[in-house]
Amino acid sequence: MNTRASPVLQSQPLGPLWPTLDPFLFCAHHDDAYPAGNRAMGVQAVALEGRQMGSDFSRKDGFSMYHGEHVPGFPGHPHRGFETVTLVRKGLIDHADSLGAAARFGGGDVQWVTAGAGIMHSEMFPLLNTDAPNPLELFQIWLNLPARHKMVRPHFTMLWNERIPRLEHADAAGLRTTVTVVAGALDGAGAPLPPPPESWAAQADADVAIWTLRMEPGAHWTLPAARGQGTRRMLYWFVGEGLSIAGEPQGGHAALEVAADRALELVNTGGDTVECLLLQGRPIGEPVVQYGPFVMNTQQEIMQAMQDFRRTQFGGWPWDASDPVHGSAPRRFARHPGSAQDEVPQA
Repeated sequence: MNTRASPVLQSQPLGPLWPTLDPFLFCAHHDDAYPAGNRAMGVQAVALEGRQMGSDFSRKDGFSMYHGEHVPGFPGHPHRGFETVTLVRKGLIDHADSLGAAARFGGGDVQWVTAGAGIMHSEMFPLLNTDAPNPLELFQIWLNLPARHKMVRPHFTMLWNERIPRLEHADAAGLRTTVTVVAGALDGAGAPLPPPPESWAAQADADVAIWTLRMEPGAHWTLPAARGQGTRRMLYWFVGEGLSIAGEPQGGHAALEVAADRALELVNTGGDTVECLLLQGRPIGEPVVQYGPFVMNTQQEIMQAMQDFRRTQFGGWPWDASDPVHGSAPRRFARHPGSAQDEVPQA
């Protein structure tokens, strides 16, 4: 008789915000079917009727405006004490921040921002197509910072799709699994990209991994055991009809905490593609006190963050609008703080 414990330690449904494990704080999956845009790269007026403008999370007609008034997205807002990792699967994001950095990225690109002592940034979703829909899909993940790094200098990083390591695995039947490695090391995927220097992911023993998995129908792939002691991992199954983990069929899309200390065979048992997001890491294990966009260790530090923001605006806002967009050309680029030159994607 097989007495080994189930590889799935807990299962939770996927709602608007996905449950996370320390060191992660937040995971949102935005999947919006934006219509054709107007000449200002915004939503045409007829599609805005009946929405609570400025705070629209309704998914009316398949999309939300979030805090955007004309262009959907998140106009300038502050953060302190953690990092944002934004993975764009479809569409484009226009970034601007109080450091003076700007970017337009999408189609597999990842932006990683260390808020540290404080940053303001905007994340707008320009609708460049005026005669066709503008679908947008992304993950935004918040990764905590340990107490010793919560007040580090803010840092802006772009990870271009062309440089992100990938593992292309074919099983015995030739069926393929693709693993995209945003953070962490995976044998066969090539050298990992370095995370920001003060990130928890940059600590040698933190064992942070951010991977996306895409499995063809019928494909088998073995998720290797985590490399570190005490690592926890969450596997989010969000696309596909059937998934088996170490021989156990799963009942439906869910956030699945799985055993990290052993290898687990994943099998796509359905008739269509399966996709998953994996977040793992060794817990920071410190108190978490959050107030909106500020994540610290004590209530007193939260009060200080609020006072600092009211006093300094975390460096001020160097843009003419709270929701800047970067023109109608679909090019991807990043302009780093203090630079007059644009960085563009390179393999």
